[in-house]
Amino acid sequence: MKNPELIQKLENTIENIPDFPKPGIQFKDITPIFLNPKLYEDVIADLVSFSRGKVDAVCGIESRGYLFGIAVAVALEVPFILIRKAGKLPPPFISEKYDLEYGSAEIEMRTGQIKPGQRILIHDDLLATGGTTEAAAKLVEKQGAEVAQFSFLIGLRDLHGEERLKQFNADVHTILEY
Repeated sequence: MKNPELIQKLENTIENIPDFPKPGIQFKDITPIFLNPKLYEDVIADLVSFSRGKVDAVCGIESRGYLFGIAVAVALEVPFILIRKAGKLPPPFISEKYDLEYGSAEIEMRTGQIKPGQRILIHDDLLATGGTTEAAAKLVEKQGAEVAQFSFLIGLRDLHGEERLKQFNADVHTILEY
């Protein structure tokens, strides 16, 4: 269930930066949230309430997925697992390539940190087209775990990322949508 008070506070805090990082992009700058510890705490509480008792571990997508994902994992008292850009983790790891609007990319996760059968929450700050998140979910499934949930601070409705995630039959929680 959406929290209207939290949504209003976030709308008043997140800054819209036009034409960044390139013309036509409306960048959502979440960094002002970190200037307000109470607001940050409220975001964590919202994310935790969505996942309490429903997941065995949290995976965060580099790098802004770590900003909230680690705190969520700590509050849930479950492990936090890094999903990183290619070349950043020592072996052993598995990887997944995915397409971007301007090329392709690859993400990695160390093997052995997720156990078969675990219920996993994948967290990132923003859901746009869903390509990175879909690749993260495939990494989780490759290790025999279940993607139980996805959570995001922001969702960009017009880019239809949530549609791409339906294949995983997981609950999706987005605090704020544009």
